[in-house]
Amino acid sequence: MRYLSDLDKGDKATILGFEAGRCEDIEFARDLEDRLLEIGFEEGLEVQILHEGPISRDPIAVRIGQMTVALRRMEACAVRIT
Repeated sequence: MRYLSDLDKGDKATILGFEAGRCEDIEFARDLEDRLLEIGFEEGLEVQILHEGPISRDPIAVRIGQMTVALRRMEACAVRIT
């Protein structure tokens, strides 16, 4: 299984679903799937990594369609991809 957090700058993938339980912070994970859906992460959409932060590659900038979204790596680790 691959996750959005596994990709490098320039890589593209398709969203398969979410596994919020992979987050270390249980409180944060509780509403993570709903938050990701609200900002445009939906199954079947193509995503591309545009930029990675200088420290621990965090945060990452992700393109979804015409929109660019910044995610923390711990959020990206919950997004399953092809």
